[in-house]
Amino acid sequence: MITADTITRHEFIGLETQISRSSNQQVVGLNGVIINETKSMFTINTQKGMKQIPKSTNDWKFSIAGKEITVKGSTIIKRPFERIGGKA
Repeated sequence: MITADTITRHEFIGLETQISRSSNQQVVGLNGVIINETKSMFTINTQKGMKQIPKSTNDWKFSIAGKEITVKGSTIIKRPFERIGGKA
């Protein structure tokens, strides 16, 4: 089960997300469902199509069990299989 404490060790594909802070002000507020993940990028399906957004320069907001959780992109820069099951 995904919680605020364990979110960085889980799969992000399929989760709804929103960019809450970014070095690129044009993407702040962008939201959608994560459909793919690599070491350094998320592919997000938005209302305006698919967007590839770097993880490291953004803070990502997720809603888990009714709670808003913000994750710094710099903390999740790993390949998904390296992050899952590892220590946060």
